[in-house]
Amino acid sequence: MSKSEKEKRKEQKTIAFLHPDLGIGGAERLVVDAAVGLQKRGHKVVIFTSHCDPSHCFDEARDGTLDVRVRGNTIVPTTLLGRFAILCAILRQLHLILHIALFTYELHDLAPDAFFVDQLSAGLPLLKSQSSAPIFFYCHFPDLLLAQGRARWWKRLYRVPFDTLEQWSMGFADAIAVNSGFTKQVVARTWPALARKRELKVVYPCIDTSEKKTDNNPDETEPEPSGPLPWKEFGVILSINRFERKKDIALAIRAFAGLPKARRKSAKLVIAGGYDNRVPENVGYHAELVALADYLGLASATATNLVSALSPAHAAAEVLFLLSVPNRLKEMLLASARLLVYTPSNEHFGIVPLEAMLCGVPVLAANNGGPTETVLDGVTGWLRDPSDVELWSEVMGNALGGMKQSQLEEMGRKGTERVKSKFADVQMAETLDGIFDELVAGRRETHVVADAFVVLFSVAVIVGLVSTVVGLYRFLQNAPLAEYAPGV
Repeated sequence: MSKSEKEKRKEQKTIAFLHPDLGIGGAERLVVDAAVGLQKRGHKVVIFTSHCDPSHCFDEARDGTLDVRVRGNTIVPTTLLGRFAILCAILRQLHLILHIALFTYELHDLAPDAFFVDQLSAGLPLLKSQSSAPIFFYCHFPDLLLAQGRARWWKRLYRVPFDTLEQWSMGFADAIAVNSGFTKQVVARTWPALARKRELKVVYPCIDTSEKKTDNNPDETEPEPSGPLPWKEFGVILSINRFERKKDIALAIRAFAGLPKARRKSAKLVIAGGYDNRVPENVGYHAELVALADYLGLASATATNLVSALSPAHAAAEVLFLLSVPNRLKEMLLASARLLVYTPSNEHFGIVPLEAMLCGVPVLAANNGGPTETVLDGVTGWLRDPSDVELWSEVMGNALGGMKQSQLEEMGRKGTERVKSKFADVQMAETLDGIFDELVAGRRETHVVADAFVVLFSVAVIVGLVSTVVGLYRFLQNAPLAEYAPGV
């Protein structure tokens, strides 16, 4: 290979992404943005995932912008009767790796220069045995801290092997990155030995700051409106989050209910975000939020698509729930909002505040976690204690007329400047490109003996997990479900 060919090879890399479920969420948005950013820098990018529903994913994963390949989705379900999600997720990742490495030989044909893996690290040892390409692992947050139901002793016992596997398998990554300084501190406290051995890089998620037209809606029966929503006459308070209890969307409803009735009369709280009817928590939490609005005396309505969202029948609703928001509708929402409320506590990072600030919308967020690194209190928005609902009501009141319009616009302008200067997509892509350059330059050859051991170990793990899944499935079929708490 000539010197020019080597230089070209260094500049143009083939990067394979492995992601569990390419749906709609903050982690998925980061993966899509990272893939698009690297692709724009001239690299070949392929995303392997266990699931990607064209009706429930980001535009770039559906419209051909990215090469998305769904593999390893035929044997293991996402849960067993709504339980054991982490067990099934690990099996699905192992199945995906085996599928592309041994069944279709795509891994061999693709010959990636590096891997980008996120969320699940369990498959890294097996992946390492199948390719000598370096592995970059993006840790959104330690999974062991995300698991619910830890108060029960049997749940803690159930999680021990998965928690141990998470830390051990992460050690097979050649580089590890986290999404914020907050997450870096959490990871260092959770796995001090790992943090001592590996430098934890901070790679902030980003958003596309370029001017662009939104892709057409895949559902041709829906209209393609432009500009702000017809609710522009209202003071729109906007919340965008997945329908999960940890997002504490109820805080937004309680704070909105705390406003004087006269101010609420000309306002509307719009709660939009990721919703998947396959996920019991999404369905259950939405029902809880509707019940909460009713209890607080707030008229509510729910829209499931763009047509129903724009229906005049929803104009009288004080609280409007929008399920699974496409990009076009999100842009319209942000164009109509006076304030974005971001309710999660100890959020790992939070991409939605950046999207709002880019659109010139001030942000009200919890005064902990990732938003403290993105939102400047009193400059681009407000940071308030999530346990004090009255403080949140006060800020909502300010945005709805308690402060001058010029002050609100100045906050929006400074928010836009902050995003473009610190959290643009080109910056994240450049950072990732530099990391991959270092990894490829320091690439090590795979040791055959170690690989043989890892393959045998991985096969043993797979056999053991499959046996466990089959046993649990048969057990649950013959046992009352009420006796068991949901597993993750």
